Amino acid sequence: MSPFFYQSKSLSTNDEVLDVLLQNNLDFGALYTFNQTKGKGQYGNSWKSDENLNIAYSIAVKAHEIKIPETLFNFYTANILRNFLDNLTQNKTEVKWPNDIIINGKKVCGMLTEKKNNGKEKYFIIGIGINVLQENFENLPKAGSILTQTGLQFDLNEFAEQFHFYFSEKILEKKSNEEILDEYNKNLFKKDKISVFEIDGLIQNGIIKSCDEQGFLWIDLENSRLQKFYHKELEMLY
Repeated sequence: MSPFFYQSKSLSTNDEVLDVLLQNNLDFGALYTFNQTKGKGQYGNSWKSDENLNIAYSIAVKAHEIKIPETLFNFYTANILRNFLDNLTQNKTEVKWPNDIIINGKKVCGMLTEKKNNGKEKYFIIGIGINVLQENFENLPKAGSILTQTGLQFDLNEFAEQFHFYFSEKILEKKSNEEILDEYNKNLFKKDKISVFEIDGLIQNGIIKSCDEQGFLWIDLENSRLQKFYHKELEMLY
């Protein structure tokens, strides 16, 4: 298992993990906390997490160690996370494009992958927030936790250690592009089902067909047939 560091409080594990590796003269490892105060989500959004109920986790790996194209690497990390939670909870676990994790219809986990320099080296920083024990999601109707969605309660320390062991081992495994994309599409949230989308202010029905290697989501829309979309070009209403 790669090195694994705990902080009692962190502003953002994504911002701080490289400093921790540098202080310990390491080039691969992770940082986690149960009290993150300024977590980051996709596209400048914040990731809010209640203290001592959820896990904020970031792992840093040298970019040259990853042989997968960046778009597919994002999908691959989502696959790893989905598999871990699916096996752990034995509940229906899916990936909502591009990389939110859904259990029984609610988002329990978000991811943010960044590329940063640490001296002369480039690193991928994979930040993961997992709602584990939180029960109150007032004003967050799409959110849930492992507890609310499965009824399962976990010790946070044991959960974090088990997750790190799994994720740090899997992230360096070699997978073909085809394997990654096939697994991702197999577990894509709302795939082949009628869903409601907001696109340029217009509400319309559509059916998600697949995601491609470039990261585009293909949707068969009722008013305009098959179209592809990139991040933030539409919103799924569920």
